[in-house]
Amino acid sequence: MELTDNVLEIRDLVKDFPSVRAVNNVSFDIKRNTVHCLVGENGAGKSTLIKILTGADQRTSGNIRLNGAEYAPRSTKDAKLKGISTLFQELNVVDQLTVEENLSLGMEDTTLGFLRRTDKTKRMVEAMNSLEPSIKPRQLVSSLSVAKKQIVEIAKAVATESDIIIMDEPTAAISEGEIKRLFKIIKGLRERNVTVIYISHRLDEIFELGDYVTVMRDGKHIDTRPISQIKDRGELVKLMIGKTVFEQYTLKEGACKDPILEVRGLSNQKLNDICFDVHPGEIVGFYGLVGAGKTELARAIYGADSYGGEIRFKGRRLPNSPDKVIAAGIALVPEERRSQGLFTILTIRSNVPVMNMRKISRAGFIDGSRERKISQEYIEKLRIATSSMEKETRKLSGGNQQKVVLAKCLFADADLLMLDEPTRGIDVGAKSEIYAIIRRLSEEGKAIMIFSSELPEVVNICDTIYLLYDGSLKETIRNGCDLDSEKILHTVTGGA
Repeated sequence: MELTDNVLEIRDLVKDFPSVRAVNNVSFDIKRNTVHCLVGENGAGKSTLIKILTGADQRTSGNIRLNGAEYAPRSTKDAKLKGISTLFQELNVVDQLTVEENLSLGMEDTTLGFLRRTDKTKRMVEAMNSLEPSIKPRQLVSSLSVAKKQIVEIAKAVATESDIIIMDEPTAAISEGEIKRLFKIIKGLRERNVTVIYISHRLDEIFELGDYVTVMRDGKHIDTRPISQIKDRGELVKLMIGKTVFEQYTLKEGACKDPILEVRGLSNQKLNDICFDVHPGEIVGFYGLVGAGKTELARAIYGADSYGGEIRFKGRRLPNSPDKVIAAGIALVPEERRSQGLFTILTIRSNVPVMNMRKISRAGFIDGSRERKISQEYIEKLRIATSSMEKETRKLSGGNQQKVVLAKCLFADADLLMLDEPTRGIDVGAKSEIYAIIRRLSEEGKAIMIFSSELPEVVNICDTIYLLYDGSLKETIRNGCDLDSEKILHTVTGGA
């Protein structure tokens, strides 16, 4: 088969999930032996597209051609065999094994059940040596830096003659010196007839590395251009955000009370000297893209991660322990509501009181009538759509599951609610209901902190917006005036 200039051709690709079309009629080509960058805000459809290419998700409709042939991987293993490897943020290496063992992992050759060293293993070691001679085959992977672990994965892909290596935010956890070394390796992959699909929120990297860039927004393909035809990062930002329409924010009136939460010099492996205050009745938003440090900030305040600096709540130093933080009056609605926020095999009635069981217990025994009364009150207050409080929460829609998590936090008598990506995976109607609940809680005097990667969300409901990038607080915005969405995105993608 004669190879064309395009290693990958995507035509009319669609991926539907319940209540949302994540990839909407996407078509573009990727040229052979290039670094092709993929950019877009969170929720643009990049991750879903990559999952389809790697066989993790199956397309709803559309066609993909790899090297001119129909490409429809049934699994991630099938995708690798057909020539597409992926370097994820969460590296696919085993620390307890040697470099050589990791290179051959999943592709071992055996005789009578015993491993044997073959030309295939030798080829992988040679590929790694050519990329990074300082890495020794017998070395334990646990002794390597994150950047060198990435090189082990790249070597494995090169040695198995992958046509395409997909790199998802590869610089998120490595130093500046390691980034330069990685970039040199990526640029050298062209000479090995390897095409790189490079995903990053750091726009400066796109201009340094890329030959082409594809922009996605709201699940759609916006444009594919040579990097040389993009004037500057400002033009790229405009392509990413389009015309951003915000709902009307209502300016709050009244005197500002003393802060309920005071954060000073908060630092850990991810966060850098974070300082801010939150007041009763205030809705505070933390906006940033993947890797900005939003979830890490929430976890530190919640006592789930260690930190340096000081956090004071209601004038007292906050303990670094989740159970004591909850007892103090702070509750967290986690990003992963199904795995971290709910007992999905239990009913609504059993989920609502779990953060404050003493309120429905007498002499160590649960008061069933009290439990049912409380659950019904929250079903009505938050308008949870269900036929019965006895329905298992796994059978509820995403929006109603989120309402049950909110009910848990409210029943815990929290004065400060932290909401991490509160409307992710929720349809438009349910989003409006969640926003209405948040506003009502604010009016009742609850302090609300929202950690979101959706700009319209924080602009719509937050009184104060903090912009995060790479673990640092870059700018503070007081809502109530015309906001420059281009400037905001410029800041959270690393612009000075």
